[in-house]
Amino acid sequence: MKPWPWIVVLALASPAFAQPAETGEGASTASSSCEAEEAALERDMDLARSRGQMLRRRQLAENLDALRARCRASEPPQSRAARIDRLERDIRALRAELEHAETQLRELKNERP
Repeated sequence: MKPWPWIVVLALASPAFAQPAETGEGASTASSSCEAEEAALERDMDLARSRGQMLRRRQLAENLDALRARCRASEPPQSRAARIDRLERDIRALRAELEHAETQLRELKNERP
């Protein structure tokens, strides 16, 4: 087996693992850095998908998962009120999605075969 594919894999994976998580004042910078890196990886994934480079897209997806895990670990914990607000928003969004799906189901059932 040729060694060059492994070199490419290691080169792609190393930036995601080499960056330390930041705390304190650097956390906001880390957050914006995480968002920028996430956006760049998502663009690269879309580009790889459009070019049919599914192995590269899968590697980028793994890097994106590792980046998200690292960024979540560096986020400060949310207050109770913030968690409640977030969960209430999630519930409203899920209910709206459920209502939409139920409407589609009713329409489909009422159609004549």
